[in-house]
Amino acid sequence: MNEPQPPAAEEPEHALVESVIIRFAGDSGDGIQTTGALFTQDSAVTGHDISTLPDFPAEIRAPAGTLAGVSSFQLNFYSRDIHTPGDRPDVLVAMNPAALHAHLGDLIPGGMVIVNADSFTPQQFKKAGLEGDPREDGRLDGHTVHSLPVTSITLKAVESLALGRKRGERCKNMFTLGVVCWLYDRDTDIIERLIDAKFGAADPTTAEANRLALRAGHAYAGTVRLTPHRYHVERAKLPPGKYRRITGNSATALGFVAASKLSGRPLLFASYPITPASDILHELARLRHFGVKAAQCEDEIAAIGAAIGAAYGGALGLTATSGPGVCLKSEAVGLAVMAELPVVIVDVQRGGPSTGLPTKTEQADLLQALYGRHGESPVAVVAPCSPSDCFHMALEAFRIAVRHMCPVFFLSDGYLANGSEPWRIPASDELPEIPVEFASDPEGFQPYARDPTTLARPWAIPGTPGLEHRIGGIEKRDGTGEVCYEPENHARMTRLRAEKIQRIARDLPPTTVLGPERGELLVLGWGSTYGAIRTAAERARARGLSVASAQLRYLNPLPDDLGDLLARYERVLVPELNSGQLRLVLRARYLVDVEGLNKVEGQPFRTWEIEEKIARMIGDPAGEPAGHECGAVAGVVGGGLSS
Repeated sequence: MNEPQPPAAEEPEHALVESVIIRFAGDSGDGIQTTGALFTQDSAVTGHDISTLPDFPAEIRAPAGTLAGVSSFQLNFYSRDIHTPGDRPDVLVAMNPAALHAHLGDLIPGGMVIVNADSFTPQQFKKAGLEGDPREDGRLDGHTVHSLPVTSITLKAVESLALGRKRGERCKNMFTLGVVCWLYDRDTDIIERLIDAKFGAADPTTAEANRLALRAGHAYAGTVRLTPHRYHVERAKLPPGKYRRITGNSATALGFVAASKLSGRPLLFASYPITPASDILHELARLRHFGVKAAQCEDEIAAIGAAIGAAYGGALGLTATSGPGVCLKSEAVGLAVMAELPVVIVDVQRGGPSTGLPTKTEQADLLQALYGRHGESPVAVVAPCSPSDCFHMALEAFRIAVRHMCPVFFLSDGYLANGSEPWRIPASDELPEIPVEFASDPEGFQPYARDPTTLARPWAIPGTPGLEHRIGGIEKRDGTGEVCYEPENHARMTRLRAEKIQRIARDLPPTTVLGPERGELLVLGWGSTYGAIRTAAERARARGLSVASAQLRYLNPLPDDLGDLLARYERVLVPELNSGQLRLVLRARYLVDVEGLNKVEGQPFRTWEIEEKIARMIGDPAGEPAGHECGAVAGVVGGGLSS
């Protein structure tokens, strides 16, 4: 174990590094998510490309010091363009033995460990299920370890404020943040301003305590010369523009507000809270000055009912939930299909079944979105591929819904919703048009007459003279909209609703392929697998392998060019955070022997998992990813659902 060095007279040298992956870990009450978010914002302002992975337990009130209560936040900051929060951290900051025990196995060989020595007590070892001090049993051999009296120095730093021990201890996360700032050649000015913005107005004393602890950590690391040199990551060369750090849920909310402004229609967001999508509600509630109406409903059914009513009345109807909420909403989604109204349903997916893993990511609901309703109830389905892409796909969801008069599912997940990255704020002229036309002429009006191109029915506002029509869930006659039980009419309406969804493909952009246009292997993904897939394919090509990657952002209908794309490669690999749902669809639709890489651990793919699969598929003897010891990958299999 490396102890802090004596004070140094000279400023340590700076070592230039390209990227750093750092993971903060501790109890849920240790302010780990706040620590990670502040360092992320500082990194963004400093000019780095960033990608983050917050990971916190569902049992928020789990006993302190236990494995069940460990919360973590991983940040990858880079001097070049990056697409994932990284695989194995270079630095682990562990606030207690449980955090060290839970995350040490992910640390790179020779990585750095920073621990709070004050929390390493026999009582804490027992809570963490440890028989003794992990700093002394050999498990930290080969790592650089800094065991710092974090709690003690923090209490000393804030004693002038007379906070008491309990409140004072809460600032220890800021002390470790100060240490990390020193380590990576940052001053504390930016974070201090962020602290003021977060706490200053409501609680100036708390803000001051956090500032003092932050400065104390920075000064301590410099005084003891924690490492022989400090590390410096250069600014990333990103395209010019105005940037901000954004999470997937925030980007989703802003995208829907933009859709409202671009269409000229008010937005009603109705949602039941306490889901992975709740931050969308919080964000939209803060944006009331844009004309947004946000309603916290008593249950999931009431929420989608309100969204359908809003769409019937000429507004943009929006609701959000996760998988179990979609189950409850499914009957009403069938009504939206029948009524042919532009409603968007956001599903922030997480591990199931039931409430399963409410804070963990999974691509669990694709088949549910495609087929999880009674009868023949086709809907459009879109899926963003990164936190910032959530903005653009939110716009797309409403563009499709309004143009084609149909419900649209927006499939996000916990990884995208809570992860963050730099987002270049687009100019208004870069955004797509969302034209809205309402029926106005009573002459010859029929509520189910269809546009010859899109097959969309007219959008008629209730109360418009001469445009009275009946709405509801009983089958309508084609054209007139009268209730109709005739078998031939039902068959015709079923075919028309399905064909209407398929015609959306005419409006979709070509599928983007990164790498050779034809070759040995195509790695195809959807949703949040984008970053790991793209990075793994790029690394494979760097080794001279014929590997391309593509990401599907439109899942129903599938792009018209997808069949040809699949045929251009000898083999196709689909990594998914489920048991093989997209693979099942592709096999059935295109009769292609798609292979799967499937993971259902509540965690996103690590790049090396996909790299190893690529290497095995095309027989690359040099396919062992750097920094990873080859061996069995727990929970990563090629099996799953089969057609």
